[in-house]
Order: sequence, then structure tokens, then C-alpha cells
Amino acid sequence: MREFSARPVPRDIIETCIRAAGTAPNGANHQPWHFVLIGDRAIKAKICAAAEVEEHAFYEDKAGEEWLAALAPLGTDASKPFLEEAPWLICIFGERRSRSADGVVRKNYYVPESVSIATGFLIAALHHAGLATLTHTPNPMSFLNDICGRDPHDKPYILMVVGYPKEDATIPAHATQKKPLPEILTVI
Repeated sequence: MREFSARPVPRDIIETCIRAAGTAPNGANHQPWHFVLIGDRAIKAKICAAAEVEEHAFYEDKAGEEWLAALAPLGTDASKPFLEEAPWLICIFGERRSRSADGVVRKNYYVPESVSIATGFLIAALHHAGLATLTHTPNPMSFLNDICGRDPHDKPYILMVVGYPKEDATIPAHATQKKPLPEILTVI
């Protein structure tokens, strides 16, 4: 889903969904994630500009022919207007270290796995709330640390685009093709 309506989404709905994501299982219960909720137009424009710089480099130099061929049926390119059009962006960071409730800085464990599970919870909650999402992952994403005021050691994993779909939004047919259950499930 890459076509978002400008229709507002109440912040409390997003916060409830992020609260659900925060209940995800994680390594040593350190909860090594941080969500930055972005609704400010100027900040979204800044993120869009920085992401498109990385996307242009990807499409022009970094991606090989095989990768570009895999993306072709989805119709993606370096232009990412949805980063400004959608009412909300959620930048999901993984924290390699974090502070415990008693103030002790500690190493976090299973950060990528924990952040991935929390992101799954977040997507499910957002969809349950009737919202559309897009996971965007420009590479590298370190510009998000600066824009979002996060520690340079925190790793931005996903830039989640959230809102309602445009009235005439379409999904590429290729994106609707899913493997049947026997291809993704083995019962032993």
C-alpha cells in the first residue's frame, strides 16, 4: 500500500497500537525498542528528502539487475511521496543498550529479533484499527538518528508509514500473490 489519504488519524489510536507493540516478547525483558511517532509536516518532508537521496543511490548504483527485476512488478522507484502524504510515520529503533527502571545502563539481547516481533505486533494492531501500513527501509537509515534525536548507537530498523488508504488506492497484483499454506507450513 503506497497511496495514503491525508485524512487525519487520531494520535491516541497510534499510541494504543504502539502500547500493544510494547507488550511483545523480547530478550531478557529489556524491551530494546523505541518508537518515534512523527506527524509534523516539516519533519516528514525532511525525512522524505533524506530517504529519496538514499533511494536514488539504491536504484541508480546499489541495486543489481536481479534486485531491480524483483521490484519491477511492484512498480517502486526512488520517489517516496507517501512519506509526506500519510498522516503518521513511526520510526522503529533498536536499542543496543538501554537504561533499566533503576537507572542502570545494560546491554540488550536479541535486539533484531525482539524489534521484529514488536513490529509484527504493531502492524497487526494498526491493521486491526482499520489503518493501512507500509514498511519502508531506505539503506542506510542513519539520517533518522539525527532527525529523530536518537543516540547514534540506536539502530533504525523500519520507517512505518501509517494512515488510511486513498479512496482510489490500488495494490499491485504482484503484492496480492501469497504462497498457499502447504508451501509455508510443515507439520511433523
